[in-house]
Amino acid sequence: MSSIRIVRSRRFLLASAALTSFTVADLPAALAQQVREPLPPVEVSPAQSRKPAKPAARDAQSARRAAARRPVVASAAPKPAVPAAGAPTPLNSNAVAESASRLGLTVRETPATVEVISAETMREQGYRTVSEVAQGAVGVTSGDAPGEPAGFSMRGFTNSQINTLYNGIKIGPQNMTSRIMDTANLEAVEFLKGPASLISGEGAAGGSINLVTKQPHTGAIRNEADFSYDSLNSFRAHYGSGGSTNVQGLDYRFDISRSSLNGFVDDTNTKTLDVSGQLNYRISDSLKVWGAIEYREDRGKAYWGAPLVPIAFSGSHATTGIVSGTYFNRTDLGAVTIDDRTFNTNYNVLDNRNVAQEVWLRGGFELKLAPDLTLKSQAYGYGAERSWFNNEIEAFDSTKNQVYRERFYVAHSQRLVGNITDLIWDTNIAGFDNRLVTTLSSSYLDFVRPGAAKFPNDYVPLVDFDRGYYGLLATKQQTARIDNEALSFEDRLKLTRTFALIGGLRVEHIGLDRNSTDENGLVNAGFPFTKDWAPVTGRIGYTWEAVPGLTFFSQYATGADISANNIFLLLPTQPLDLTTARTYETGVKHLFWDNRAEWSFSAYDILRKNVYAAAGGQALNIAGRQESKGVELAASVRPIEPLRLWGNIAYVDARYADYNFVGGSFSGNTPPNVPRIVANAGASYRFFTPWPVEVGITGRHVGDRYNTDANTVTMKAYTVADVYAFVDIPKTVFNAVDQARLTFRVRNIADKRYAIWGDPFYPDQILLGAPQTYELSAAFKW
Repeated sequence: MSSIRIVRSRRFLLASAALTSFTVADLPAALAQQVREPLPPVEVSPAQSRKPAKPAARDAQSARRAAARRPVVASAAPKPAVPAAGAPTPLNSNAVAESASRLGLTVRETPATVEVISAETMREQGYRTVSEVAQGAVGVTSGDAPGEPAGFSMRGFTNSQINTLYNGIKIGPQNMTSRIMDTANLEAVEFLKGPASLISGEGAAGGSINLVTKQPHTGAIRNEADFSYDSLNSFRAHYGSGGSTNVQGLDYRFDISRSSLNGFVDDTNTKTLDVSGQLNYRISDSLKVWGAIEYREDRGKAYWGAPLVPIAFSGSHATTGIVSGTYFNRTDLGAVTIDDRTFNTNYNVLDNRNVAQEVWLRGGFELKLAPDLTLKSQAYGYGAERSWFNNEIEAFDSTKNQVYRERFYVAHSQRLVGNITDLIWDTNIAGFDNRLVTTLSSSYLDFVRPGAAKFPNDYVPLVDFDRGYYGLLATKQQTARIDNEALSFEDRLKLTRTFALIGGLRVEHIGLDRNSTDENGLVNAGFPFTKDWAPVTGRIGYTWEAVPGLTFFSQYATGADISANNIFLLLPTQPLDLTTARTYETGVKHLFWDNRAEWSFSAYDILRKNVYAAAGGQALNIAGRQESKGVELAASVRPIEPLRLWGNIAYVDARYADYNFVGGSFSGNTPPNVPRIVANAGASYRFFTPWPVEVGITGRHVGDRYNTDANTVTMKAYTVADVYAFVDIPKTVFNAVDQARLTFRVRNIADKRYAIWGDPFYPDQILLGAPQTYELSAAFKW
């Protein structure tokens, strides 16, 4: 039954503010990265264009095309100890993070803690999926729980409290819309930490993660191809090409990738296909237009975890070092363990499936209205079809000594259209350089969600059972229509060559229409209903480069997100208010030793108020407040040319306050999937032989975490390490190929068994990390 459309008068609040500005983010990059080709301070990427440069006189048409994208140099004098934007630094602080600011600033200049992991680093470190990229970032953990794939934990916040963006565009809450995604078509992954609603809007209480697809470049055509195969019979293949065409001013980029990643659990896998392309056309020195299209698909048979089992039942099959504690849900299990007979056991039904198909269309222009005034705009359309058809609950029943299984089905049909328009004004205020960006954005989202009305269930033995089939499917339907309009301002004022103020303000209007019908098509009680919100968020801070290369910064920032579950699933009986979040942060960043060494440090204090926490299913408990305090430290150095060393550590103390409910209190407890300590370290050494060889090792430590707010079951701390070696084959061997590299990698070299993630909505089971695997890969560029 189609939902009733409610026509309402829209209120859109417009606000203007005198903005002071503040810069430079601490960049705790997880790796000593090869910097991706950054976007200059004024020139914009095709999706978010920046001010084009004024070409110098020259003869050749190709030189003229190249000049059309040459960045305008900032008015401040160059700093002798700091390389120009685009030059590599050990912590990649010269990259431009478009999701962190619309001012076109590098990471060093951005008023937040930002980390950019480039395509080169993803390839070198063997990051196959976005979740693996996150595990290599400072203080970030991730898990691919099938109901919420590509979930993240960062600075004490998880899942839908962190916005996932695609080329700077939000499509909805992470726990409803994100999917397992291959990295082959990505140019970079950007991590913006702490409340970040100024840029990405509602939902960014803990920060945002932006996935940037590969973009066209001006110049000779470059091609690349990558292949890999591992000991689980997984394979990946990718081909990409880009450069300037024979049409003056027309550049292109095209990528296609295919992967089949097999799980270590029986009959589990994820198959992905990603095709993306973009054209940039420089019509004149003052006008550029562009268009992009992307198709993504993933199909899989999901792993939903290993059940918690009483130690008393498992006996000699009980494991240590994976989980500890006691558990009660359906029945009282007492002290629990992971039974070693379930490491590879699949409790899903035989006809299970997880499928998603997504299409992106984007296009826009960049117009130079005057030497100091640039207008850029992009329109976008997005469509997605997703479905889950699984046995999702696997709960050990201590009265039967069997595993209770329960089915669930849900599908999504999502459509999103929108526009983002920026006006960039570079001016001089009382002798001080100033840049002001005014942004107007709007979008309309339509979401249809048929889901299971009944939940077939059964009991099976812990091991050696018939997996069976889903059974009878009966459905009901929910809908959501969301309108969003926002007006924002960002401003950067340089009071001196070394001291800058940066500030921003965002005024947003969100309108929601919801409807819900039962399996007979009858409207449920309380539906349809409508709700409006008008959050105001922003940030303000400074950066001060005390001496060349040494920068101090501080910031105050705010965010807002839905207090009860997420905006797609709100019920009329649930609390419908927004939460508010704020952060205080200060830090220092130091680039020195002729740009061969870099370190950064930040300390923060985040408070989120009016919180409602998941109690299982769609039940909610009043948590009141969520507090998070922590520090992050990162460093990278190349003491001699062949040797590279890097490391980082993050500490967070995250807890609930005023979290009381009938029968108890969780005040003082830690949110699920939040470790106190996350640390990464690595080293590599390159032998400059006729066929250059590099060997490396990376290690990761993740502290204890809990799988629910009750904090009764602990997922134990773990340490894992990967090793790799690659050889670069000289061009003389393959004349048609400029670069060829063969890589051998061992993941989880010690074959550590550990708990990687726990889904609070499925507290009876724990997701385990992958065991030792071997991988051989080849990459070519020409």
